[in-house]
Amino acid sequence: MLTNEVIFLVEEAPEGGYTARALGASIFTEADTLPELHAQLRDAARCQFDEGRRPGMVTVHIPTLRHSRGVAGWVAIPIKVSSRA
Repeated sequence: MLTNEVIFLVEEAPEGGYTARALGASIFTEADTLPELHAQLRDAARCQFDEGRRPGMVTVHIPTLRHSRGVAGWVAIPIKVSSRA
């Protein structure tokens, strides 16, 4: 799988914190805060893909407003995935 970007769907975990699932790749991670989650996502992308096939960016999609019919809006946050730790 060669891609320039991996997209993650972020949700609040029932027990607190956040979970993130990649769309189109087998990656799942979780963290207590959003800054911790961003770091986890970078690490997950580095571990999942070989150096030459690693995406340059992961994009985090976080629901901004929920209502009885589902999610009303999203915010997308790009996170650069560097080849260095």
